[in-house]
Amino acid sequence: MEQLNTTMSAGDKLLIDNAVNNYNKTLVVEGRQTSNQLGKDDFLKLLITQLSNQDPTNPMEDTEFIAQMAQFSSLEQMTNLSSSFEKMASFLNSSEAANTIGKTVELNVGDVTTSGVVEAATRGVSPQILVNGMYYNMDQINAIYSN
Repeated sequence: MEQLNTTMSAGDKLLIDNAVNNYNKTLVVEGRQTSNQLGKDDFLKLLITQLSNQDPTNPMEDTEFIAQMAQFSSLEQMTNLSSSFEKMASFLNSSEAANTIGKTVELNVGDVTTSGVVEAATRGVSPQILVNGMYYNMDQINAIYSN
């Protein structure tokens, strides 16, 4: 019968230590962002904790469990709906920016008003327009004129 070698070479140990240290550094840099809102994952963790720590002589009633599952389902649907609304808003904002291409716009830039023809537009949650070689946010537009 063959013996299993459980010792690691110094080179392997160094590689693993470096990989772990690099990963830990990314956790420190990126960190875990705290949130004041409970998400569906938090709700599910709470439910699992509650079920695993319940009193065996007085278990949770079926109706309580069903009500909590319904709340979880509602929370998940609201989260999905919110995500869909964000995508729709991004699409509408991008569409609005694209519709200004080729049109003359008047822009507020601080205390100065400038104008020019929109040459291009970016997409996304906060699209921008390219006028006279500079990018501007859509909320800086005062007026749009058709050419």
